[in-house]
Amino acid sequence: MTKDIEVNRPLVIASNKSIDVYNRATNIKECIKTLEAGKPILITEFYSNGLVLLKELQMYLKRNMPNRSFQEQREYRSQYRKLSNLVLIEIEHNKLTLKKSPSIGWLQKLYPETDSFLLTFPSVQGLNSSWQWYQKGISVPVLRNRVHPYYGIYFPTRFDHLILFDNWLKRYEGSKKSAMDIGCGSGVLSFQMVRHGFQKVFGTDTNPNAIIGLKEFMSDTKLSRKIEVDLGHLFGRWENQTELIVFNPPWLPQSRELDRIDEAIYYNDQLFSEFFEEAKKRLLPQGKLILIFSNLAEITNVEKQHPIENELAKGGRFRLEKCFKKNVKAASEKTNRNQHWRSSEVVELWILTHK
Repeated sequence: MTKDIEVNRPLVIASNKSIDVYNRATNIKECIKTLEAGKPILITEFYSNGLVLLKELQMYLKRNMPNRSFQEQREYRSQYRKLSNLVLIEIEHNKLTLKKSPSIGWLQKLYPETDSFLLTFPSVQGLNSSWQWYQKGISVPVLRNRVHPYYGIYFPTRFDHLILFDNWLKRYEGSKKSAMDIGCGSGVLSFQMVRHGFQKVFGTDTNPNAIIGLKEFMSDTKLSRKIEVDLGHLFGRWENQTELIVFNPPWLPQSRELDRIDEAIYYNDQLFSEFFEEAKKRLLPQGKLILIFSNLAEITNVEKQHPIENELAKGGRFRLEKCFKKNVKAASEKTNRNQHWRSSEVVELWILTHK
């Protein structure tokens, strides 16, 4: 791990022998009542027992909660998250104690000093799927090499906005001495800029895992000499002016308290005003400010106001040079969510300059 940066990992729960247990003989209805009462359940015997319980919990909530509109889906997911995180699993010697459990390398990597403890079952599921992505890597259409996202880092599974940005980079004729990638995450935008000839990219992120993961991924390669990253809010410690600032902010307004990875998806009331104020100081006179956004909040009736349009109308700091838009591909047929609104979704690339 990177020196002086503490990794963000699922919270360790101390072992407690008085917790109710779930196995194949347990009454599912009684078990769900226990969860609704706010009491934890420990999965025993087989890993698949946990999968069965969570599936039954999903079915129970779907029967009892409307799950049609975008807002109703959010409420359903919130309730599922609350109850499912009361389902626990035991870890000993960096391995799951249940039979037929997956082998998860993160348990050794993230908890080297901890011997016996409990984690929530959804946390273990997240660790497991993250480990698969980390080992195999993901192929991104705009990059030559696979990206190996570190645990707890948002990484793209849809690429329309990345293709939009890549097409713009191909046509960009300005200086390429330096650029800033605000909220760099898994580093895809930074990698794109380096691929298109930028000599130096300065990235920031509030999630320590993004910084740890990128430093590990770049190691002592050429990328490590072209990309510098800093743990910090918005511009972090980067004070120098630059010719290009790129920001792919969250696309939905915050509706509750957020965890680290949710901060990549939901924005708070202050984010955009703070960003534009700081960007004004960091952008060179002839520089360009690029924001990658979506109309997702508007078409799902979560938010009526567009934060970038608001800045252009009232901020007095920037003017619009161009806005490119691209229709989003239809949702996968494999998804269980009702995503009829996807047919109206558009990703946007906003190019702003100083007034």
